[in-house]
Amino acid sequence: MFNSDPFSEEPPADRRAPDDRSRRSDPSTKSTRPAEPTQPAEPTQPVEPEQPDQPAHVPNEAPETRAHATPWHAARTAAARAAQPLPSVVRPLGDALGQALAEPLAALTDLPSFDTSAMDGWAVAGPGPWRLPSEDATPEGPGPGTAAGILAGHAEAAPLSDGDAVRIATGARVPPGATAVLRSEHGKVRGEGRELYASRHITQGQDIRPRGQECRRGDALLPAGALVTPVVLGLAAAAGYDELTVTSRPRVEVLVLGDELLRAGLPHDGRIRDALGPLLGPWLRALGAEVLATRHVGDDPEALHTAVSASTADVVVTTGGTAAGPVDHVHPTLRRLGAEQLVDGVEVRPGHPMLLARLAPGRYLVGLPGNPLAAVSGLLTLAEPLLRTLSARPAPPPYRARLTEAVQGHPVDTRLIPVVYQHGDRARPLRFHGPAMLRGIAAADALAVVPPGGADQGAETEILDLPWTADGIGISADTTTGTGGAP
Repeated sequence: MFNSDPFSEEPPADRRAPDDRSRRSDPSTKSTRPAEPTQPAEPTQPVEPEQPDQPAHVPNEAPETRAHATPWHAARTAAARAAQPLPSVVRPLGDALGQALAEPLAALTDLPSFDTSAMDGWAVAGPGPWRLPSEDATPEGPGPGTAAGILAGHAEAAPLSDGDAVRIATGARVPPGATAVLRSEHGKVRGEGRELYASRHITQGQDIRPRGQECRRGDALLPAGALVTPVVLGLAAAAGYDELTVTSRPRVEVLVLGDELLRAGLPHDGRIRDALGPLLGPWLRALGAEVLATRHVGDDPEALHTAVSASTADVVVTTGGTAAGPVDHVHPTLRRLGAEQLVDGVEVRPGHPMLLARLAPGRYLVGLPGNPLAAVSGLLTLAEPLLRTLSARPAPPPYRARLTEAVQGHPVDTRLIPVVYQHGDRARPLRFHGPAMLRGIAAADALAVVPPGGADQGAETEILDLPWTADGIGISADTTTGTGGAP
């Protein structure tokens, strides 16, 4: 609900929907908190108007709602501690990308498993000059198209005697008795093609990768919990693995709520495009989830109850309906299901009315606000820590950067502001950061965590990397759109 067009600026303050609450909140009453100071506009770029700090009070919203809001850092901690890692599963290498190792990765073989030539050239024994076998005696040297010599993938060649040499290709098994490999560009064949001379001094073992140089069988390569990246897949294959034991991916179902949402075409007749349906599936996969479906559900309490209660996912993610307007049905649905509220509102802007609930042992619901940037705030605040714990993915190391300009703060709440990196340790705040806007974060590298009261130019702030700027694991097109509910 209130899944707005991300490329339009916010309407004037007297016509805006309150912060990231539902569009159905009653605007007739005044906010109970002072308005957030507006950010001064720059002459060369429009700045979106700031949203009011507190949504208008609505008749069916409990007056203590604000008192129950959780501080931002505490909310992330609560989400991370709400679950336990899922069971492990054995996956083929090609299916393990983005998952966490459930047990240490130990080498199944020496790497390399035999002495290997690191270069094209000649395997030589002892000091030169060296004798070449008659079939290898050509002035051209080890060029392409010649059949003589030792090639990669072949069995061990005959031993070399002191003073002998034989052609060898990169990756080929070095014959017994060889003391070095002479690179092709450093050797010269003379004496009617029977003698090999070096144009420069070579040392014992030069350009030979000895057996076990990288690791020995049984060596620990990576600990349990390490993220399976493309390089880890390559290392595992080199070390002899065909499959890996990894923590299961959390299964997630996305429910996009609202009668007003269109899935194609231009907005018309009071209806708007769904911006979150296309966004959430790929983002959740980047957080390590398996997205079972993205479904659209209308403003119908029975339809929402049926969708949540029938879901087999580990985590249900809803969009909109988390406030207390006339068609905001998430809270009533959770009460009807007997769910345990773990986080109900967070002291953060945008995204205050997000929530986290335990539906049953091992099953959770993350309720995101309906405004697009507010929903992204909910992803990073509640969904990311929860999914990280479920999938046993390592927590990213803390990172801070200095702001290139001051950022207005909220008197009480943390603010999440899109930024781009500049000069390594500096972050430039971006415009278009209203709750309904995606234009700013579409160009961003990360979000800056601005404490209550704001941050001055040059101040260090905590930084939240976006999944594709951190490692990009798991991002792919969402093909599980599902069906159901209103279009």
